[in-house]
Amino acid sequence: MNTDSYNEMLSIVQSFHDKHDFKNTGGEDMTYRIALMAEELGEISACVTKGKDKEMLAEEVADLFILVLGTAISAEFDLKEAFWKKMEKLDKRKSRMVNGKIRVSEFRD
Repeated sequence: MNTDSYNEMLSIVQSFHDKHDFKNTGGEDMTYRIALMAEELGEISACVTKGKDKEMLAEEVADLFILVLGTAISAEFDLKEAFWKKMEKLDKRKSRMVNGKIRVSEFRD
């Protein structure tokens, strides 16, 4: 197994979905998946705001990443393609300071 391969990561998440029959048991429902991602974001936030160690933060971010990969599987889109298209758009944007923090958003003046 090539642990640096996106395709290997996608394959292992697909295997996880298949193992637990997510397609037929509600695990691929978008509303449910969004709620799970929000839950993971809350756990990431708790790690940061409560000063948890880096390993705990890494585990929670990995949970979110796995959910994101699984969402691409569930919604049947190519996340790698979407990533590169979005990065191309982001690369053309200018940054702006908002309330003392950098933002790279699509600002409408």
